[in-house]
Amino acid sequence: MSERVKIVVPGDDPVMIAGSPHLDRLVDYADVVLYEDRPATVDEKIARVEGAAVIINTRGVVTWRKEEFERCPDLKMITSCCIGTDMFDLKAAREHGVVICNQPGRTAPVVAEHMFGLMFAAAKRAAYLTSEMKKGEWPRIDLMTLKGKKLGIVGTGNIGAEMARLGRAVGMEVLAWTYNPSAEREKELGVRFVPFDELLGASDVVSMHVKLTEESRGLMGRREFGLMKEGSILLNGARGPVVDSSALVEALDSGYLGGAGIDVFDEEPIPTDHPLLGCEHVVLTPHCADMTPEGVDLLNGGAVDNVINYLKGMPHNIAS
Repeated sequence: MSERVKIVVPGDDPVMIAGSPHLDRLVDYADVVLYEDRPATVDEKIARVEGAAVIINTRGVVTWRKEEFERCPDLKMITSCCIGTDMFDLKAAREHGVVICNQPGRTAPVVAEHMFGLMFAAAKRAAYLTSEMKKGEWPRIDLMTLKGKKLGIVGTGNIGAEMARLGRAVGMEVLAWTYNPSAEREKELGVRFVPFDELLGASDVVSMHVKLTEESRGLMGRREFGLMKEGSILLNGARGPVVDSSALVEALDSGYLGGAGIDVFDEEPIPTDHPLLGCEHVVLTPHCADMTPEGVDLLNGGAVDNVINYLKGMPHNIAS
């Protein structure tokens, strides 16, 4: 694509790419328009991107579904500033000739480190103990030693693979489950692939890292929590709908589940009256696992790389 194009960032809130030096790399290719607040309606969103050939979508709350693609005839390409693609209707994008690019694995070490931290916080009941001490209490409650315990990885893509490596580094035995296991991948990761139900029953910590698809939606429900070991911990760094939040709350409130570390939710921001917020033994973060200066820079750079490669006629990281 040789002619100069219009690129729009339709809703950079909270700020992610505004002020990034990576945007300067686009000056030879395009005119960039950036909005620092989120569009309040679909109509406003469509108006913001009118005439744009390319969109840099920095926030997953700004979604692109069939209606939007139908109303954006000039749109040719969208890149996300993240790994996931659940903010896009990929089928509708293909039908309208819009290329969607994401950033698979780019911040895997950053995300895995965050989830690893949540695992320690949940195992040591850090949030609960802090809360109790602030109330003047001096609680006595058993904590979990992680060395020698079993870590069950659900989904062995880039983040799951890095989580497995970190688990082994602290002396955990790593079990894993994936939709497409292989002996080669098992050896490469240093894990033992087992059936899903076996993983749930054997693991002291279960860590979710699958993509959100119709197959993975609700993967962890009431039956699955019932298969987990009493006192075990669930981590979710995948997407909120992968876990049935009502079943999770039940398992926590009953005392059967030892704790949870959660970075993703069914609805984001999480409603202030969500039952999960009332659970004692949870550590919660607001979908920010890769929101470190290093992680943000990697994602901003990757988004701009995707745009430049597309404009040069060499699109990379096309989502399917």
